[in-house]
Amino acid sequence: MWKRALVALLLGAAAVRPEPVPLATPTTPPSSYPNPGRVTGDIGVHDPSVVKRPDGSYLLVHTGDNITIKTSTDRTAWHNAGVVFPGGAPWTTSYTGGSASLWAPDISYRNGRYYLYYSASTFGSRNSAIFLATSTTGASGSWTNQGLIISTTSSSNYNAIDPNLVVDAQGRWWLSFGSFWTGIKLIQLDPATGRRLGTSITGLAQRTGGTTAIEAPFVFRHGSYYYLWVSFDACCQGASSTYRIMVGRSTSVTGPYVDRNGVAMTSGGGTQVLAGHGSVHGPGHQAVVPDSDAEVLYYHYYADNGAPLLGINLLGYDSAGWPFVY
Repeated sequence: MWKRALVALLLGAAAVRPEPVPLATPTTPPSSYPNPGRVTGDIGVHDPSVVKRPDGSYLLVHTGDNITIKTSTDRTAWHNAGVVFPGGAPWTTSYTGGSASLWAPDISYRNGRYYLYYSASTFGSRNSAIFLATSTTGASGSWTNQGLIISTTSSSNYNAIDPNLVVDAQGRWWLSFGSFWTGIKLIQLDPATGRRLGTSITGLAQRTGGTTAIEAPFVFRHGSYYYLWVSFDACCQGASSTYRIMVGRSTSVTGPYVDRNGVAMTSGGGTQVLAGHGSVHGPGHQAVVPDSDAEVLYYHYYADNGAPLLGINLLGYDSAGWPFVY
């Protein structure tokens, strides 16, 4: 210890960068939903996805023209960093009706490369597609189009948007996706290419009882369970949005997923983790990212004026292993 102190004195305190101290994961939920944690800078986002980079900084992508990029060094202050495709993405326009807006990107870092799955569609349509791009740096303009992964048409009974990559405990790659209609689906991917492997498709979750409003899946492994996070109800209506974040779990990545009460998510099940409260409207399109201090839940919500903003909270797990935000 005295040697480290001496180095700090000789070279300046900045020469020693303390490691974050992991927090003990709480097991008792708060009595009410917490507000989002403090964030500053360029925090106008919709459908955020975040990866922690090898250098410890953060890379965020979200819905926008040619997919918007933001960066942060501390998970608090965020800065615009251009777009994924500054020259446009003409291979997507047959699905977007000519629009440059690309939706719900999912970013991860594996085997020295960034993988970006993203959606091309128009509101309420099943003429939709999920594409893949890769990059070694994640920077604007560095992304290579790897082509189409899966698409749907107006005659399909599910919708190919809102992708999320998950790697299971055996190292197998899977892509969950889906929005409305018959709900959330899962396909297997080839780890060597990130592209689809085989033709099988598995149903993971579906709303029943009069509404089909389920979307934005995110599968995250914690302990011995895979947790399927989804958003229920209405997005994209500003402060009138009724989005809320739900979860179920399974011991297998392919399901069956059930909620706290044992109701199958294919039969409308889901345990609510976060919903609108106070000036936080329609929280949803969530992503769970492990960090050095805790597991972190990223999502968007709408302010009173209807602006979509970045929400960040930490996750705890109760004595039965069900997650909550704090």
